[in-house]
Amino acid sequence: MTSHDNREPIFDVAQLAHVEIYTPDLDGTLWFFKELLGLEETERHGDSVYLRAYEDWYHHTLKVTKRDKPGLGHVAWRTTSPQALERRVRAIEETGLGQGWIDGDRGHGPAYRFSTPDGHPMELLWDVQYYLPPAEAKTKLLNRPQRRPLRGVPVRRLDHVNLLAQNVTRNKEFLMNVLGFRLREHIVLNDGREFAVWLSVSPLVHEIAFGPDLAGGQGRLHHICFWYGSVQHLLDIADIFTEVGIHIDAGPGKHGISQAYFLYAREPGGNRVELFGDTGYLIFDPAWTPITWTEEDLVKGRVWFGGPYPPDFNIYGTPPVDQ
Repeated sequence: MTSHDNREPIFDVAQLAHVEIYTPDLDGTLWFFKELLGLEETERHGDSVYLRAYEDWYHHTLKVTKRDKPGLGHVAWRTTSPQALERRVRAIEETGLGQGWIDGDRGHGPAYRFSTPDGHPMELLWDVQYYLPPAEAKTKLLNRPQRRPLRGVPVRRLDHVNLLAQNVTRNKEFLMNVLGFRLREHIVLNDGREFAVWLSVSPLVHEIAFGPDLAGGQGRLHHICFWYGSVQHLLDIADIFTEVGIHIDAGPGKHGISQAYFLYAREPGGNRVELFGDTGYLIFDPAWTPITWTEEDLVKGRVWFGGPYPPDFNIYGTPPVDQ
């Protein structure tokens, strides 16, 4: 949706609520997120563990579930109201991508399940359970849900999810036309094809991105991202990752696209995790014109400085595929 688009904007989706990932190494994945990134465990149920960063207000923002292979369980979005939820469900059902209602899960009420055109599982929900800290985690900083943890280099909140797709543009158009996402930045190749897109429903430069799945997979995860708010913390966690043997894919460095400082690593279960050292920039313009990066721009678009990306950056995703 650009400044010359006369369609009435849709403001029914408010934010990224949580992400579920699969892992074949539940203990290793939990060690990574809890002991190194400082996430808090709020509950366990069956094969799943529910986690949140210390400035996340909800019951959880990350659900980790044991499976044979790593990958994406689902992405959940919270709407702006119960009425907004009903409106978006009707719109999704018209596309044929709806899968129906579930009663809910730990930490939230009824949710409507659907998929992207590329098969990524997603949910829309309204009712959420807010985190209530135990006595030892309470803070006198009343606008923070709990004390800052003393483990590892604790991240502050969930930031975004990045998915791999066979058709980037088709997934972009679904999110924009059906759910009201706004296109913030994109890469357009010399032949006119969109290579990657960054979209959001909030002032964040993106809450979701799609890139090409060059390995030929379907509905795969490229990475999830948590936010620090301080570039120094990227250097601190990189030091710790190196000490304990966590594989660092790229960084610390700075993106041209989004302008955020980054670090990519792989948790023991195999999923790629990005850490943002700052927000990059925020978008408040209601008539924002998406930033277009061409092939000639990409030298500084993907990595402004730092890096470089590994050769398999757009090939590796979860679950892995035979190449």
